[in-house]
Amino acid sequence: MAQGQEEIATYHNKRFGFRLSYPTARFKPKEPLSEEGRMWVSDDGNARLLAGALPNAGAMSLKDYRAFVLKESYAGAEIDYAPVRDTWFVLSGTRDGTTFYERVTFTCGGRLINSWAMLYPASEREVYNRVVEQVARNYRTGQSKCG
Repeated sequence: MAQGQEEIATYHNKRFGFRLSYPTARFKPKEPLSEEGRMWVSDDGNARLLAGALPNAGAMSLKDYRAFVLKESYAGAEIDYAPVRDTWFVLSGTRDGTTFYERVTFTCGGRLINSWAMLYPASEREVYNRVVEQVARNYRTGQSKCG
């Protein structure tokens, strides 16, 4: 391995088909809470990486789901990056000293919601922003699991 390169592991969720690659030196997997997703935590416990998928049981629109996530997860946050496209959106910003980046993608004609998020101390933004970029480049939704 070349100097400066981190070892990367890839998690593949067989039920929903999504894949997420992450640096093993930064994040360690936690025991899964359900088949829908996984969580990885930094050694110091201050940073978390989460990925999952769930059925869009309420048939929410992308716009409505985005509003729900903003209200339920990031109320009061300072949002500094928030692109919206036809089938996905990103919410990134800071709240109470924690920086977050969350990408949500609707797949299977909106029947399935795929998402991943990273939360980390704003004071370590320079380090973790590079990790966010690496995860974003390699993340794949479970398009093939529409059934």
